[in-house]
Amino acid sequence: MIKQIFSDMDGTLLTSTGELSEGTIAAVRTSPVPVTLVSARAPLEMATAIQQLELTAPQIAFNGGLIFDPVTGVALVQHALPVAASVQLLTLIERTFPAVSVSVYDQTTWYTQRVDAGILHEQSLTHQSPVVVRQSLAELAQSRQLMKIMLIVSAPAVRLELAQQLTALGLPVNIQQSGEAYLEITSQRALKSQGVVYLLAQRQLDATDAAAFGDGHNDLPMLQAVGTPVVMGNAIAEIQEAGRYVTKTNDEDGVVYGMRHYLKLAD
Repeated sequence: MIKQIFSDMDGTLLTSTGELSEGTIAAVRTSPVPVTLVSARAPLEMATAIQQLELTAPQIAFNGGLIFDPVTGVALVQHALPVAASVQLLTLIERTFPAVSVSVYDQTTWYTQRVDAGILHEQSLTHQSPVVVRQSLAELAQSRQLMKIMLIVSAPAVRLELAQQLTALGLPVNIQQSGEAYLEITSQRALKSQGVVYLLAQRQLDATDAAAFGDGHNDLPMLQAVGTPVVMGNAIAEIQEAGRYVTKTNDEDGVVYGMRHYLKLAD
């Protein structure tokens, strides 16, 4: 019997316009088991959904880099990027890939040096706005405890080359693709699966007691950490292969459908 649900946000629980449907809100609010959001997003970008869904259990941000209490905002587990690694990564990006859309996050704030097409797209999805700084992000990283570096790269060839060069630095970080155009860099200790394992241990549950919904490459560790992985119908074939079930798309209330038909939880 399922006793805990973990769900990605973008491409999974949220529609393609970044919203929660009325059906999803109703199903999560009345779920007989706790639902935890597991997102690459920062807490400030999760706050509206948490409020709409009336979630009070611990939530997971920054791909597992932060587990926090949504009521108090207190961090229960926090894995920040090492300062030296952040500076080295951002220096390479700014020197070698100056056209790439770059953002950084600490626990509470989103920063960028310029508002470009990538930033505008992210704003439309998250309904948040970054703090625009004059200094380079590499300089900013020297005085901030960064949780995530976000790169938005629409050209696949550029994204691949960027990922290869960043990986070649051999730093203690995770570089993961999220969605079609995003590369997100977090601490090596930040994995969605780590957040899942921590919260299951807190509740004294086994992996077989948990289900997870996801659609992207960064969801694979989470999907592999639970007994019942459910993949969205809008996910690519490679990700769908990781699911025990493939549900409907995120624009068809795929999570609700999965809760109802595969987990037997929603009315």
